[in-house]
Amino acid sequence: MSQENKRAFYFKLYEPENQSPFDKLFAIFKELIVHTSGDLDEAIDWLRELDKEYQLTDEAYTIDDFIEDLKKRGFIRDETKEDGSSGLGITAKTERAIRQQALDTIFGDLKRSGSGNHKSKHPGSGDEHTGEFREYRFGDSLEKISLTESLRNAQINHGMDQFQLSEEDLVVEESLHKSQMSTVLMIDISHSMILYGEDRITPAKKVAMALAELITTRYPKDTLDILVFGNDAWSISIKDLPYLKVGPYHTNTVAGLQLAMDILRRKRNTNKQIFMITDGKPSCVKLPNGEYYMNSNGLDEYIVDKCYTQAQQARKLHIPITTFMIARDQYLQRFVNEFTQANQGKAFYTGLKGLGEMIFEDYETNRKKRIK
Repeated sequence: MSQENKRAFYFKLYEPENQSPFDKLFAIFKELIVHTSGDLDEAIDWLRELDKEYQLTDEAYTIDDFIEDLKKRGFIRDETKEDGSSGLGITAKTERAIRQQALDTIFGDLKRSGSGNHKSKHPGSGDEHTGEFREYRFGDSLEKISLTESLRNAQINHGMDQFQLSEEDLVVEESLHKSQMSTVLMIDISHSMILYGEDRITPAKKVAMALAELITTRYPKDTLDILVFGNDAWSISIKDLPYLKVGPYHTNTVAGLQLAMDILRRKRNTNKQIFMITDGKPSCVKLPNGEYYMNSNGLDEYIVDKCYTQAQQARKLHIPITTFMIARDQYLQRFVNEFTQANQGKAFYTGLKGLGEMIFEDYETNRKKRIK
């Protein structure tokens, strides 16, 4: 055997990817911005404390140098605060970078497709090739005819000496219909999302940012609307996600569902769905007279029945609801089970770990099957 044909494996010590001082600090900075709900001053204070403890910088590149680089690269800017004092604020460029980091962290390095549409299970006169062929049928468009396969059939059927191409020789390549998906993501911002020493709102924000980045980059023809619900429900824009905070609210699940359905009624897409991230029981509804009825003690029958009614209404509108329940209380699981049955949707009982992957997988699954 010649020397050129010899092959072998060589092992060496792992060498981490060479990052610039700025890139190392920027990854930490983006994470801190999410945890501080967009409070830049607090994020910088945390970064300085981490630097003291873990020696993130040296004399050649300090935190002050990093802040100057953030300004030069357009990630932060000078601005006037509400009280009239001057300070620094993050820019839209930083918000995009935070969403991309959330996507990379939660969903991994996803390959981006060209058009970002959703496949159905049914072949037909769509625009995505499947690699499968069938005979030509009256009504098939000419551009769907596979010239190579059709000529091959003609050679086999008629030979080269008397070559002819007949209708029986024509072959059409199967294609898949593509659809669009409209999704509303509901995020619970009641006070329980930060109770008991567990930060539940930050993972929820990260999931929302990752899902937003996934849809806007990979599936731009889809729509994603995000709303939050506490005592009431209101829509927020994607750019507001890093600044989202939990408030001293009860959980008005009914208001969230009503707003979600109102949003989806205005969408032209056939395929619609609601994702709901919550950790608590519904404990609030708004009465016809404008007053709030609240009860945090157990499951209130009046409030729960209102939730079931909304679940049934969504079912009539062909809007499935997928509930991601960040709680494992048995009585709450029974409520979610009945709520899910009323809607014929799905429910996942999960902790914070793996929440993003679970939502991504369900989104991808629904893309493929929610075709009417």
